[in-house]
Amino acid sequence: MRRLSVVFAVVAACGAAALGGQEPTRVATPRETMRPEILGTHGIVAAGRHYSVDAGMQILRQGGNAVDAGVATVVAASVAEISHFGFGGEAPTMIYDARTHEVIVVNGQGPAPKAAVPALFQKEGRVPGNGPLGATIPAMLDAMAIALEAKGTMRFEQVMAPAIELADGFPMYAFLRNFLISERKATEQYEASASTYYPHGHVADVGEIFRQPNLARTLRAIVAAEKASFAKDRDRGRAIRAGRDAFYKGDIARRIVEADRAAGGVFTYDVLASYQAAIEKPVTTNFHGFDVYKAGAWDQGPVLLETLNILEGIDLKSMGPDSADYIHNVHEAMKLAYDDRNAYLGDPAFATVPLAGLLAKPYAATRRALIGDRASLEHRVGDPYAFDSTVKPPAVRYIPHSQGIKTTPAVGDTTCVDVVDKDGNLFSATPSSGWLLGGAFVAGDTGVPLSNRMQVFDLDPASPNVLAGGKRPRTTLTPTIVLQAGTPFLAMSTPGGDSQDQQILNVLLNMFVFGMDIQHAIEMPRFNSLHPFSSFDNHLSEPGVLEIEDRVPAAVRDELTARGHKLKVLGAYSMSTGVVGVGVDPRTGTLRGGADPRRERYIFGW
Repeated sequence: MRRLSVVFAVVAACGAAALGGQEPTRVATPRETMRPEILGTHGIVAAGRHYSVDAGMQILRQGGNAVDAGVATVVAASVAEISHFGFGGEAPTMIYDARTHEVIVVNGQGPAPKAAVPALFQKEGRVPGNGPLGATIPAMLDAMAIALEAKGTMRFEQVMAPAIELADGFPMYAFLRNFLISERKATEQYEASASTYYPHGHVADVGEIFRQPNLARTLRAIVAAEKASFAKDRDRGRAIRAGRDAFYKGDIARRIVEADRAAGGVFTYDVLASYQAAIEKPVTTNFHGFDVYKAGAWDQGPVLLETLNILEGIDLKSMGPDSADYIHNVHEAMKLAYDDRNAYLGDPAFATVPLAGLLAKPYAATRRALIGDRASLEHRVGDPYAFDSTVKPPAVRYIPHSQGIKTTPAVGDTTCVDVVDKDGNLFSATPSSGWLLGGAFVAGDTGVPLSNRMQVFDLDPASPNVLAGGKRPRTTLTPTIVLQAGTPFLAMSTPGGDSQDQQILNVLLNMFVFGMDIQHAIEMPRFNSLHPFSSFDNHLSEPGVLEIEDRVPAAVRDELTARGHKLKVLGAYSMSTGVVGVGVDPRTGTLRGGADPRRERYIFGW
């Protein structure tokens, strides 16, 4: 280990006696938070672990912009946050360019292998969540290469240096060690996974240096290919592509394919070699003067926009935060929008999606009219085709439903990366898959754990999200960019699967409607609907079930129950989420950011 700065915000309560007398008792205020909001003028990085945050901070201090730092943070996370995200996973990404004033989406979701067809999975009635058949094409590195070339200023040699250092070894931390223990049996069934994460049958102790030498060699090979290209003609873009191609078109790709196929997968070299994502335009809506941007119909992001459109016509402010009226209306709007997500969203290269209709304000008004005084326990899919003249409805409408045999796997998850720099550039990414949860499949001696995203596909041929070779699954990974009056306001993301846009909604409404700062908005009590059909396992629904933290007053919870909501009460700060957000304070121009105490999120800036 050469240098790993531990950079994170901690609020400690101090009651020790000072020299010469007792320190005065501090008086808590209603707006007090467990952590302070981070302020700065140069840059702020927020992510899942302190190792990842440090990678981004190193790049900012070297003069990189938010995109350079964001890419460094994502790649570092793929090394140090392997419980929830690995190098072979995906990273849907959004960027606000302060110079051009544009928001772009980098489609960082890999497709299914071409040979992956529904017939492969008919026996179980669902796609497995782990193993060689559970993997979409690795997309993270391609997405980071696109972002770096298009909007960054550096090369892989610089931004991957912290990740290489981490792959050479970092002190094991308790959060990761706990998952190495709980997922050991599932992971050790794969020989390369066992040798990668449990060398000589050993689980690293907390503080012990944990090394990933095979992954380190893969990272160095990418950088070496880039350096060789750059030495020839000093072309930064061509060099980045050469580094990227070393992974997708060289010996690394061949070894990944060999390992996948040897274990029963259907990867082929030509699929990896031909894979190429692209920059896309976002979709957007305006809510209370804020322009909210999300990825397109291959992503669940439009569900947040539809929910905001539904809520726009409801006076939430007069209800007050955490009131029964407020939670009831927001929950009902969530359920309506998520029913539409499952019925209509899918990869637009394969499915005809009435996206303009789904995001039309008049359509939202028809959905809003369905919200009554009591909780609905039904799935109520709308008819957006009536509001989108460019799209014809299919002959057979898909009705969302659960599918296949339910299992009891470890729930998969995700991490998050958000960066703002001194110029107001914003970077938001939701990296995921290649996780330990349920058993990581490492592709041979590359050290690269493969994705787990195939399980999101449906097998019903009527579904817009039905599995097809070369198709992107409708991912739950959902970065967010917000502008106010055309100026940068916020980049936000979170882990949490189907709950991601619900948890982001919780926080955004606290800011948009009630004027809270980022940290206060993040720490407020949360609620989350289990009513939508899940994107995972057998796509189960729990009609009317609302997870809610017990800091919501008991009287409010009782009233929600009386209205027909089925409450699942969680402990304080116990929602399975971990929101981080960074941005610019419109009043002062100062950079600011917040990180969730749930799931041990980390943030630093200066």
